[in-house]
Amino acid sequence: MSLDFGSWCAKYILCLFNFVFFLCGGAVLSVGIWLKLDQKSFIAITKIAENRDVPEFQQFSQPVVISQLAYILIVVGAVIFIVSFMGYCGALQESRCLLTTYGILLLTILLIEVVAVGVALACKGKAETETKTFLKTTVSDYYSTNDKADVVTVTWNILMAQMSCCGVDDYKDFQTSEKFKEGNMTVPVACCVLEGDFRRFSPKDPNCPYSPSEANSYYKTGCYKTMVNWVLDHINWVIWVMVGVVLAELIVMCFAFCLSKSLESYK
Repeated sequence: MSLDFGSWCAKYILCLFNFVFFLCGGAVLSVGIWLKLDQKSFIAITKIAENRDVPEFQQFSQPVVISQLAYILIVVGAVIFIVSFMGYCGALQESRCLLTTYGILLLTILLIEVVAVGVALACKGKAETETKTFLKTTVSDYYSTNDKADVVTVTWNILMAQMSCCGVDDYKDFQTSEKFKEGNMTVPVACCVLEGDFRRFSPKDPNCPYSPSEANSYYKTGCYKTMVNWVLDHINWVIWVMVGVVLAELIVMCFAFCLSKSLESYK
């Protein structure tokens, strides 16, 4: 089918854009499936990384962590793969059905984002309370000692070590976790002042997890407030990123609907 110049540009911009995400989604999905089906290989890689003093993989050697991470990667990868596949094939094959479905999916995602931001701003106090409640629930229900770590535990450890904070409000949040209390520690190692690369989780004071103080830990510094302060300190970057994401979604969505409409006129 012969297209005018505008439709031709929209077609190949959609093809290029979605082909990149199609490859990325396929890669994420493939890694997720590999982790689920062959955990032993990944564990072997983490052991090699540990022997070569590479800290990035040290927190991902537990089978439970690998399994949960695999499910997350599979879901995320599958969503990106399917949506981008619709956009790519719809543009390449000039299919109005696929293009319209793709545009509606993008519109739905955009509306969810706008509604979420609007609700958060309109109900700021309640949104903050609900967010804190949710975060505290992840600590009380899932946070565990390092030898029984899951994805939630690893995520909290990395966050606390990176942001120099402890718990949602403070170290007392961890006293609600039965799994954590099995280790007989007052605070997680990630709440301590660490030496060297933070990903090694090596406290300067070995007694810190059992006897934390303001000198050897951040046990009174909550992560929620720390993260809010970080966002406020980088608010310009945050706004630009959000605007960029929304504009990209709007442009791609408009291209999809416009190309679909132009294809109708060529019938």
